[in-house]
Amino acid sequence: MDITIAEELLLLSHDEETGRPNISEAAVDVTLTAAVLAELTLAGRFRYAEGHLEVLDLTPTGDDEFDKVLRDIAGSKPREVRWWLDRLTNPTRRWNLLKRLAERGVLSEEHGRVLGLFRTTKYPERDPGVEREVRRRVRDVLDGAEPDERMGVLVALVGACGLGEKLFPDARRERIAEITEGQWAGPAVSEAIVQVMHAIRTAVRVSTGMAMGNIIAASDS
Repeated sequence: MDITIAEELLLLSHDEETGRPNISEAAVDVTLTAAVLAELTLAGRFRYAEGHLEVLDLTPTGDDEFDKVLRDIAGSKPREVRWWLDRLTNPTRRWNLLKRLAERGVLSEEHGRVLGLFRTTKYPERDPGVEREVRRRVRDVLDGAEPDERMGVLVALVGACGLGEKLFPDARRERIAEITEGQWAGPAVSEAIVQVMHAIRTAVRVSTGMAMGNIIAASDS
């Protein structure tokens, strides 16, 4: 089964039984955007030049999520990676990818109500083998296996958004940092990937801080 880095990340970030995120939704959303930017870079669509993300190739990928991001960036003046993370991140991407995984039989889509009033949707796993295989490959890299560029991106994103500590608490922090710094990447993409990883770490800290602030404010009201 063909699966994107963003979809792999989404599977890792959701509890297989409850179908709910096991890190903050804000952190999931911004990391999914980073995954799309990184995978487009690996596909030769972007490069990092003079502090900005630059479009190299506008050829459609055939993936709606990728192609919309490609069009948005191509239609704008040069911007920094962090600017694009802020601009492109929204919950819609997460829900679109969850629905897509459900349509392919990887997840189930379950609807319910809270207090009999508010509609809820969750996505527990239907085919746990897909997520287990992704987790196994991440574990192999954390244990010392040499990643290819695609696996390097996934493991770096897992580390940058805080999933590494939750899913692999015994992993060496030095190994996660090494992967996050893009030492596995070829010269054509390494700088762009490193910039994406730097931006995602900052964005996750900000989004997590905002989420905690909202919880505290709600508890005080």
